[in-house]
Amino acid sequence: MDQNITRRRGVGTRGIDEKTALKGYTVIAPLTSKKVYLINNAGEAVHEWNLPYRVGRYARILPNGNLMVGMKDPDAPAPFQFFNKYGGGVYMELDPEGNVIHELRDPLGHHDCFYEGDGHFFYAGLEALTPEKQAALPGGVSGTEAPDGKVYADTIREVKDGKLVWEWRVSEHLDPKIFPLQTHYPREHWPLINAIYPLRDGNILASMRSVSAVVIISKETGEIIWHLDSSVVAQQHCANELPNGNILIFDNGAFRHRESFQYSRAIEVDRTTKKIVWQWNAPTKETFYTPFMGSAQRLPNGNTLLCESAFGRVVEINTQNQLCWEYVCPYFSIYPEAEAASFFPTESNALFRAYKYAPEEIPWLNDA
Repeated sequence: MDQNITRRRGVGTRGIDEKTALKGYTVIAPLTSKKVYLINNAGEAVHEWNLPYRVGRYARILPNGNLMVGMKDPDAPAPFQFFNKYGGGVYMELDPEGNVIHELRDPLGHHDCFYEGDGHFFYAGLEALTPEKQAALPGGVSGTEAPDGKVYADTIREVKDGKLVWEWRVSEHLDPKIFPLQTHYPREHWPLINAIYPLRDGNILASMRSVSAVVIISKETGEIIWHLDSSVVAQQHCANELPNGNILIFDNGAFRHRESFQYSRAIEVDRTTKKIVWQWNAPTKETFYTPFMGSAQRLPNGNTLLCESAFGRVVEINTQNQLCWEYVCPYFSIYPEAEAASFFPTESNALFRAYKYAPEEIPWLNDA
């Protein structure tokens, strides 16, 4: 009997409503793999990219039709153990044949890298807090600093044509009294930025997991000019801006306020009022839940693609809030590095994010 419960329940396309699902292709980047797949609605791989390193976070199609992918640098240091899981370090733009068009490397890069195919990168980095600032940081589980005794804090770096042109440092701009570590979170990493999204107004949207907050950073001053706190979001991921100016968020739901059990949802928040104007969770709430990772993407037809990351499950929700496509990643493997495998010792099909595209967004694809 197969001991992998996810695979035993079935993989590939599990169901589709042809009338409402977007006719398109989804990028699947298994975290244990050195391959990225482009699949159709039937779950068939119509294109593959072979990578030099394993997937570090995710991949997506750029406006120019190329692929952007974050990979795990095998030689990068890990200041604390879990960095072996979510550290990245290598970001590449690849053409359909896998040729490298642009590349950025930072051994302490992690989680997100926003890139549109123009040699212009925004990504999350890492630095140690000073002893004074570390002592002033409230919250977290006592005694869970990094092995060297330090607390590491995030940076957001903007690199254009290989040059650092802007940097935002948590240590300089985030008030620990307003954004303390949540009580159940390790003290090794604050505030754990897992999404970066440059807004149309020039400011920077960021998701901060270990403090359960989504913020907007003034590009000019570095100040936090807007934020949602843990009364709204819980360990959230993938905050991004919609064409109407609202903010779409994958809200994981771990340790959510006023809830006696955990479930994940997607929410759309009006930036002006901070009110939730749309949301989706499974009708039986607990049947859609990932405690970490996850993504939400608004599709060209108004549907929303969600990734239940820990289980490699991708669902598409139509404009009537009904599930119209469901896919489970069939690519299972054990993490190749012993350090990552120590956290996840069994075969995994996990995906950090998934993205879907209409055929016209991938003009080079000939899926005959």
